[in-house]
Amino acid sequence: MTDALHPTFLRHLAATSPHPLALDILAAEGCHLHTRDGRQVLDLVAGLAVNNTGHRHQRVVQAIRDQLDHHLHVIPYGEFIQEPQVRFAERLTSVLPAGLDRVYFVSSGTEAIEGALKLAKRATGRTRLLGCRKSYHGSTHGSLSLTDNTAKRHRNLPLLPDTGHIPFNDPSGLDLITEQVAAVVVEPVQGDAGVRVPDPDWLWALRERCTATGALLVFDEVQTGFGRTGRLWAADHAGVSPDIMMVSKAITGGYLPLAATLTTDRVYQAFVGDQEKTFYHGHSYTANPLAAALGVEIVDIVGDPAWQEDLARRAAHLQASWRRALSGLDHLADVRGVGFMAAATLVADPLTGEAWDPALTVGHQVCMKAVERGLFIRPLGDVLYLWPPVVLTEDEIDWACGVVAEAVAEATEGLKRRR
Repeated sequence: MTDALHPTFLRHLAATSPHPLALDILAAEGCHLHTRDGRQVLDLVAGLAVNNTGHRHQRVVQAIRDQLDHHLHVIPYGEFIQEPQVRFAERLTSVLPAGLDRVYFVSSGTEAIEGALKLAKRATGRTRLLGCRKSYHGSTHGSLSLTDNTAKRHRNLPLLPDTGHIPFNDPSGLDLITEQVAAVVVEPVQGDAGVRVPDPDWLWALRERCTATGALLVFDEVQTGFGRTGRLWAADHAGVSPDIMMVSKAITGGYLPLAATLTTDRVYQAFVGDQEKTFYHGHSYTANPLAAALGVEIVDIVGDPAWQEDLARRAAHLQASWRRALSGLDHLADVRGVGFMAAATLVADPLTGEAWDPALTVGHQVCMKAVERGLFIRPLGDVLYLWPPVVLTEDEIDWACGVVAEAVAEATEGLKRRR
């Protein structure tokens, strides 16, 4: 970072990690970041699973320019007819899992979660909400109440009453879904928990149990949507359709904030015909026309069958390359992933699974070694994660996985000498 900006960064911006890298980004293009001091860095974080179609995709940039020539914010959607919003809702519903044809736009994934919780309680007349063990759904009180992460929850207690959690990918917990439950909120692939992929049979059993009890099945596809798992939606791997689904992050490719709560016509009809049934979840910048216009372009890109076929091929290549590059390394366990989500756990002793001393910040050390080699990864503790743009080429994938292996080997070799 330049000498002029570094103290200002530290003085006025709240750091989002204990060890900010402080790379001074001048530009970004495709899958690369360009720093002010002339370095090129391959991005395997994608703005936290946001820049799925890469940085400065020319079709998306042109869509922004075109909309700027017409109008920007005039009023939140639902009052005036604004073409970008209408076209985006039409295009988005054309590529969703079966039955999801009603769209409520908001500005962030957490707002979409909050909307889903309110929607489920109002539509069913019930109050109990269930999440899954090790889940993550956001940082507001409602979304955090469904999140099962002690470090994130305990600082904000008490949270919402009448909430609970069922085991993830475990049929023994399905009996906890009763006629008192309004909704069960599930990540069809758990991201922050370490890329945990459920069995399709469990998702189908969950679907059947929710249908039998009248609980609404809610899929959180904020992180997994728009190609992240190698399919357009994580739900597509099992072929299960939810009653409500939330999308955000890659919905605009990282250009502007936007999200949506999506539901079926059956749920929607619970709010029609009586002023007292009105669903209140409005926000000033909801469905900003500029965001909606570029969202249309994003859906046109990812909805192309040829693009999806190529996505699946490169996703399979990434998983094979990730496992091949990391196999045999002494201090890695449980190399795993799906699509363009990959993870591996750093351990001090691979035989016993003993963790590293947290004070050694092993994950951060690996990250620093990777950045020195021109690769940006962002671990969570001692779990290495890849959330790259889903447009990585096979050559970029192979090079990146090799660099991660080199960074792990160098960082852990130095730490072994300190133990």
